[in-house]
Amino acid sequence: MNIGRLRVGLVMNPLAGIGGPAALKGSDDRELIDRARRSGAESKVLPRTCISLEALSDVSDKIEFVAYAGDMGETALKGSSHHYKVVGDVAQHITNAKDTRRAIELMQAESVDIILFAGGDGTAGDICDVIRPGQVVLGIPCGVKMHSGVFANNPLAAGKIVSDIALGKLTSVTDAEVRDIDEEAFRRGTVLAKYRGEMTVPEELRYIQQTKSGGVEVEALVLQEIAAEVIDSMKAGVQYFVGSGTTTAAVMEPLNLENTLLGVDVIKDGELILSDATESQIFSLVESTPSGIVVTVIGGQGHIFGRGNQQFSPRVIRAVGLENLHVIATKTKLESLQGKPLLVDTGDPSLDKELSGLRRVTTGYEDSVLCRVS
Repeated sequence: MNIGRLRVGLVMNPLAGIGGPAALKGSDDRELIDRARRSGAESKVLPRTCISLEALSDVSDKIEFVAYAGDMGETALKGSSHHYKVVGDVAQHITNAKDTRRAIELMQAESVDIILFAGGDGTAGDICDVIRPGQVVLGIPCGVKMHSGVFANNPLAAGKIVSDIALGKLTSVTDAEVRDIDEEAFRRGTVLAKYRGEMTVPEELRYIQQTKSGGVEVEALVLQEIAAEVIDSMKAGVQYFVGSGTTTAAVMEPLNLENTLLGVDVIKDGELILSDATESQIFSLVESTPSGIVVTVIGGQGHIFGRGNQQFSPRVIRAVGLENLHVIATKTKLESLQGKPLLVDTGDPSLDKELSGLRRVTTGYEDSVLCRVS
């Protein structure tokens, strides 16, 4: 990721919502699209997308867009102040689900931080078919049917959420359901919602009410919530390397396990396997057993690797797998960074680059935020 800019993929379904004004209850059927056009109906995708983009004008220097060619993205950015590059080819036909899936695959190949898409439930379902787990997406609501939880409340809200991320503000993140209504049944007056899957979406920062007092987090309660989330997510047969710090120490407490405050402990199936492990010991264990790493953020600095946990060497991190890294921190600690990104200094520049981008940070029970890493 370009450290100075958030990379935002832009994909538009230019036909989304065209069936609404014509009272056709959707626009996923090609014949109905033709009927809507003959009735004079026009899609609102372009103007609604432009509302979102206009909301990002003040942070245009902090964002680089990757737009799909033509009316599937590029058109909305032409003439704007935004930096962007174009991928894909202009469709020589009426766009369809295959075009949407192809666009998403190209965005993921570009390693964008977040995919901003304009469409409805049908578009969301097409994206869900090919999206990688953990890839952050956000929908600009433009369809007739929008029963899925992946859409912002309105185009302006979508722009604000992306703006907050670009500014380094804490943004909550959740896994939201994608559901698509059976349009034919809907026209007969029956609502049949088909579950298509889940996607990772950002939303305005929220706090779990029980962990707040007088408007601020109660650290002891928050640490309990974080520990409960980490422990509940642990898988049988997987060993976890718990890094140094008081936040990670909170994970060991409910398990009644001894903790090395300034070292790395190894646990598996609720038992302590090794205390204060060395880099070579950790690497040896990784070679034989599926593993995960649990680390926290150094307060004031923002480092997650390279400060006080050099036991997590580049070879260890690569062997464990970047998808098996679990970062935990209180929102108070993250907010103390004042919008600065989390930092990595593993000693391997190529690995540091791979670790960069948006990362999910656990901040409570079933509660997490997006943070930029550089």
